[in-house]
Amino acid sequence: MRMKKKIIIALVLILACVSVAVFFILKMYTVSTVYVEGNKHYSKEEIQEMVMGGKYGHNSIYLSYQYKNKEVTNIPFIETMDVTIMSPDTIKIRVYEKALAGYVEYLGRLMYFDKDGIIVESSNMKTEGIPLVSGLDFGHVVLYKELPITNKDVFHRILNITQILGKYKVVADKIYFNSTYEMTLYFGSVRVSLGSDDYIHEKVVKLQYILPELEEKSGILRMDSYTDDNQNITFELD
Repeated sequence: MRMKKKIIIALVLILACVSVAVFFILKMYTVSTVYVEGNKHYSKEEIQEMVMGGKYGHNSIYLSYQYKNKEVTNIPFIETMDVTIMSPDTIKIRVYEKALAGYVEYLGRLMYFDKDGIIVESSNMKTEGIPLVSGLDFGHVVLYKELPITNKDVFHRILNITQILGKYKVVADKIYFNSTYEMTLYFGSVRVSLGSDDYIHEKVVKLQYILPELEEKSGILRMDSYTDDNQNITFELD
């Protein structure tokens, strides 16, 4: 009997210690400050709601364990998320979004693809800074498969032009390729004929200064014949 009493007392003490520890963790590690980094498609509040929902969603230790380089499969445009404890009541959520080069329209959906032309997301959400790509000839689109076009070099060109535009904070609405794969950029009612990729960097440098002068105008800016020797750029009103 004495042995049983000792065992019961020991179990009660252990249970009490565990209860105190759990209470301490829940109390001291309750999140009150959140930093969010790497998010473009979703606001800080939306990311917090995604990560901190559920019964223990405001406990920093639980979140750190739950979101340790966690792959995300049910949220468009996000690949992984990571939660770091900065202090018992402060966490940092690092969002790693899928790298997108552009999107095509297919059966009423926006099909986003990466630098290799792989369709990584199907959505009805328009993402700022990611251009619509048109003029490409494809018969079908399959999620997580390469966009079936004959000229694979187009994907590299799309990524290249979007990176150059991003460097100079120029955002195109659409990239159009004609039958010979010459490129035209769309900025609202202004179309910019770039032609080939020759002197593409120099063309964009000029373009960043020209576009503000064309606001509320409609027409085509011709830069397709631009070279070192011929820097003539013309604008034709519609």
